[in-house]
Amino acid sequence: MDLGLQGKTALITGASKGIGRGVAESLAAEGCDIRLAARSADLLETAAAEIRDAHGVRVTAHPCDITEEGAIDRLAEAGIPDILVNNAGAIPAGDIAAMTEERWRFAWELKVFGYINMTRRFFAAMKERGHGVICNVTGLAADKFDYNYVAGTTGNAGLNAFTKAIGGVSLEFGVRVFAVSPGPVQTERLIGLLKTRAVQDGGSEDNWQSYMSGMPMQRAATVPEVADTVAFLVSDRATYFSGQVVTVDGGQGSRGGSFSSK
Repeated sequence: MDLGLQGKTALITGASKGIGRGVAESLAAEGCDIRLAARSADLLETAAAEIRDAHGVRVTAHPCDITEEGAIDRLAEAGIPDILVNNAGAIPAGDIAAMTEERWRFAWELKVFGYINMTRRFFAAMKERGHGVICNVTGLAADKFDYNYVAGTTGNAGLNAFTKAIGGVSLEFGVRVFAVSPGPVQTERLIGLLKTRAVQDGGSEDNWQSYMSGMPMQRAATVPEVADTVAFLVSDRATYFSGQVVTVDGGQGSRGGSFSSK
């Protein structure tokens, strides 16, 4: 299936590793030119070189912290892409007592306000131009409310509502806005968290996979499973899709219990 991405340009935040890097790989494989944004210059340059060599597309690295004044404007001044994927940020776990105001605000500055401010800047430009796609990668904690992940639950729920509010009318301006909401994804971060938990529980970090036994297929989603979903939805094959949230969780959202997500 031709996704119609050949020659288009995508800007992806949080793109040096994990889901962001996976989305870049999936889009590059379809012939999309890639702009990578993340805080780590070294990881970003490595990712850019590897994607460029593997897929033969143009790849540009933008080392930046989008919470810093002027950073988003500089990304926009470098060009308005056909596709924006907001992916930067991971909100830490903690209940209402553990999440102090300082910790809560710090987490939301990147994940919540970062998405909002990136959308505010690029949606305006896409609207003026008459076309564009914005995908917000949120997290299933938005729907599975978790006392021990209160900042993430609240932040992701807010971002899903924000996405629906913008995406519900954005097609009137030729722009699509939607969210992809993954459950647990087998990234370096998740593996690290599970290894830490295994040690805290008195076992070996080698037993980290046992903590996924209650998940669908006894595993978390893979990065390509999430990334390929994003690639399809930002493509010309999904031109009537906007104002919606798609979950990629193997059905876990329909089960009982809670968990921490992105």
